[in-house]
Order: sequence, then structure tokens, then C-alpha cells
Amino acid sequence: MEYVKVTSRYEAGIALVELNRPRELNSLNLQVMQELRDSLISLDYDRHVRVIIITGNDQAFAAGADIKQMADKGAIDMLKIDQFKTWDQIRKIQKPLIAAVSGFALGGGCELAMACDIIVASESARFGQPEIKIGVMPGAGGTQRLTRVIGKARAMEMVLTGKFISAEEALSYGLVNKVVPVESYLGEARKIASIIAKMPPMAVRLAKESVNRAYETHLDEGLHFERKNFYLLFASEDQKKGMRAFINKEDPEFTGN
Repeated sequence: MEYVKVTSRYEAGIALVELNRPRELNSLNLQVMQELRDSLISLDYDRHVRVIIITGNDQAFAAGADIKQMADKGAIDMLKIDQFKTWDQIRKIQKPLIAAVSGFALGGGCELAMACDIIVASESARFGQPEIKIGVMPGAGGTQRLTRVIGKARAMEMVLTGKFISAEEALSYGLVNKVVPVESYLGEARKIASIIAKMPPMAVRLAKESVNRAYETHLDEGLHFERKNFYLLFASEDQKKGMRAFINKEDPEFTGN
């Protein structure tokens, strides 16, 4: 892998995936996205990994797509390339994804952060969907996820003007979970990941699935889906172990069974 570094045993139960195109501010070309997809799918099947952190570097999480790869393409070319199929595969990752963001998270970088389940930002982070400035619009979920998270009015302003927002603005909009100093953003992501990694893996998986379903359906269907997942967890050993430990005032160790 040239553009994506993977540390599968970063810490107990945690994998670290680093975007690695520093000279291009981690712009997301086809190779980066394919390597990222392959890495995430592999980690999703790794029973030793329970949480995945995606990060860039202090200067940039990812400063958008690689415009040079698209500038001379036509509509049929883009359809044949089908670059968003890779994004659809990333969206189906079942393990929790935490984005540790510093510096620029623009265009596809902002969309990649939003495709994760939790976002930890450094004070230097800047988020934006500036595609309008080069004659296009977001295509990897920017108009959809952003609107669902921060509301129509704010999303319209960001998408139609291409403005960037600061980490503190992103926090006030509900786009990110935490804002910390630059030297702490990866450590803070690791703290959250460590907590999740100690939880029962099947319950984490079904809980993530249920929260995501809230975006995709109406309330009655969502409640029905949630209840089915709730009942399903009573077939797991971790449910028995967790409830017995609670009753006995003990600390359970979950195995994923």
C-alpha cells in the first residue's frame, strides 16, 4: 500500500488507518480510495479489531478529491469509472469508524469524515464542501449527510458558497463530537476507541446499524428494526455475561460471542 498505512494492532482492539499523501494534502484519488476500501474491509473481517480510527496528518485529514484525475473526463467517463461504488462499500463497514481530523477536511475529505460514526477534531480543523467553486457539487454524500447533520439552512450555505467552517463551528453545528488541541486529537480518538473496544462487539455492531437506520427510514420502521436487533442480542453469550456481571457487581470481559 502506497497511500494508506494500516496499523492493525495500534492498541488492544483498535486499528489505525492513516491517509498518506502528505504532499497532496491527502487528496483522495482513485488509488487512495481503493486502498482505503480494501483496508477497511480487511479490518472489518479481523476478529482482533473492534474499532477503526481513520486519520491523516496535522495539516490535512483530506483536502478533497484529486481534481487532476477528473478535469478532462466526460459524463460517460465518470459513469464508467464509477468512483462512488468504493464509497458505497465503505459505507457498509460494520465496525465503528472514528475520524481523527486535523487541518483540512474539504470536499471528499469532509464526506469521508461524515461517513465515519464519530468525529474528533483538532482546533485547526476546517470543514467544507467547496466543489461549487470548480463547477460541480458534492457527490459522495456531501449534500445528504451534511443536511441531515447540520440542517438545511446551514448545509445550503456551505454547499452553495463553498465556505469553510472552523472546528468550533462544526462542534456547535453538531458535525463533530469533540474539539481538542492539535497535539491531542489522535489521543482523544484513541480514548473513545478504547472505551468502545471494551464493549460487546455484536451489540456495538447492531447498535451502529440501528442508529444509521434512523437516517434512512421513518420512525415506526426504525423502532421495529431496533427492537429486532435488541431481541437478537439475547442469543449472544456476551448478553448473558454482561447481565450476570452487572448483577454480581463485576467487570465483564466480552468476547464477541
